[in-house]
Amino acid sequence: MSATTPQLMTADELLKLPRGKCRYELIRGELITMAPAGQEHGAVIMNLAVPLGQHIKANQLGVIFGAETGFKLATDPDTVRAPDIAFISRERIEQTGIVKGFGHGAPDLAVEVLSPGDTISEVDEKIEEWLAAGAKAVWIVNPKRRNVTVYRSLTDARIFTENEEIDGQDVVPGFRCRVGEIFV
Repeated sequence: MSATTPQLMTADELLKLPRGKCRYELIRGELITMAPAGQEHGAVIMNLAVPLGQHIKANQLGVIFGAETGFKLATDPDTVRAPDIAFISRERIEQTGIVKGFGHGAPDLAVEVLSPGDTISEVDEKIEEWLAAGAKAVWIVNPKRRNVTVYRSLTDARIFTENEEIDGQDVVPGFRCRVGEIFV
């Protein structure tokens, strides 16, 4: 009996898939289908994305991207991830522009809001991929524990509790938000 090799997909093929009931990511060429998020997940995303986006726009810091935005992190086989919130600085946007397809490389900031079904290994893999592809920071928002863990590297992580204030440091200069305001 021979093992079958899964049919690998490219980022270009992923981009052509119909949009609809599911979100997709491409992990080392394998298509991963994700169900739509629940209400709590969506509300937490917006509770952070709105003030973050307002700050970015008001200070002309760059561009904020929503959860459907894919970033090509690796090639051959392709990996395309879509964080819940992403930010790219004005300087980087001026160099590359905004492309019609998937951006190449990681955003400066990738924000992932944990879902009830996320495993520790899946989240760790995302953090590693974002940082390896060039993200300056990864924020992991945990609605169950009501905290945000900020990763600057795999060895530089800090947990902010709901009574603390998270700030954008040098990635999103001047941004500040009390963590408790993010949660429903």
